[in-house]
Amino acid sequence: MNNSLKNDLLIRAALAQPTERPPVWMMRQAGRFMKEYWEIKNKYSFLEMCKTPEIAADVTMLPIDLLGVDAAILFSDILVTAEAMGGDLSFEQGVGPRFSNPVRNLQDAEKLSVDCLDKLQYVADAIKVIQQRLDGKVPLIGFAGAPFTILSYLVEGGSSKDFKLTKTLLNNEPALAHNILQKIADVTVAYLNMQIDAGVNALQLFDSWALALSWNDYKEFAHQYNDYIISRLNREHVPVISFCKGSSVFAPLMAETKPNVVSVDWNADLLNIKKALPAGMAVQGNLDPFVLYADKPVIKKKILDLFERMRGEEGFIFNLGHGIMPDIPFDNVKYAVEVIKEFRY
Repeated sequence: MNNSLKNDLLIRAALAQPTERPPVWMMRQAGRFMKEYWEIKNKYSFLEMCKTPEIAADVTMLPIDLLGVDAAILFSDILVTAEAMGGDLSFEQGVGPRFSNPVRNLQDAEKLSVDCLDKLQYVADAIKVIQQRLDGKVPLIGFAGAPFTILSYLVEGGSSKDFKLTKTLLNNEPALAHNILQKIADVTVAYLNMQIDAGVNALQLFDSWALALSWNDYKEFAHQYNDYIISRLNREHVPVISFCKGSSVFAPLMAETKPNVVSVDWNADLLNIKKALPAGMAVQGNLDPFVLYADKPVIKKKILDLFERMRGEEGFIFNLGHGIMPDIPFDNVKYAVEVIKEFRY
């Protein structure tokens, strides 16, 4: 499929092949910092946007059309798997996602369905619509939330600052935690393979809240499930990117799961991480998204400093250490993409 891509920079970089410049895409690139996003969002609820293939395609295309990035990422949410399993999910303005039926005991866990792929068919339908619209212009990245991160939302009933309920579960009832994590992992394998079958060109596994964990807990409650998922993907020709907040710490473990790319947060020196990874494993990152609030000369300098640091390295995808914040000026994001696209090794 990739040989039909007009711009395959991302795929080449993900496979640690030579590129003339680093490819660029940004987490949350089709989001609340764009007025065009709000023109759509003001008409529909967030879940309606995710579940209506034409609307999901409209939003996915915004950064392709308006920013000219080198990859599209499916417009969806990491929590759609949890909803399909039986989580009663809603999104509240200013609060974020909520589950009105949190999972906190064995009875709750037993209600979670594993055979729920049919409830996620709208994602496969969206991928097909998006690929028609992209027409090979750039690759499409599919994604899912990693089991620990999904578990934390289900247990907390939404976002959390300290993950107290989740960590108490891990400490007091590890067997129950593993029961839930295994269910999420099985759903995630089926879900990501469905995305591959529907036509995505790459995948990213988001373990957004891994940073909440100690090294040993990450190993037991996150790493082994991420490994389980990545090892069961039909990933020939479809590179896999592994991301977590905390990758500057957990990169050695992340590498053991054999993704093609480790996506790195902004706390680490990217070259040091790259050199510590197995040969041929690419890195993605790792500009601090807060740089995009700065003046344009600062944005340019920080990007070029990163590029000079990575000069001569094959397997480097430019991204942020985490997602774009909603109030970052659109103009600054567009300028950053222009700086990157003008650069040559």
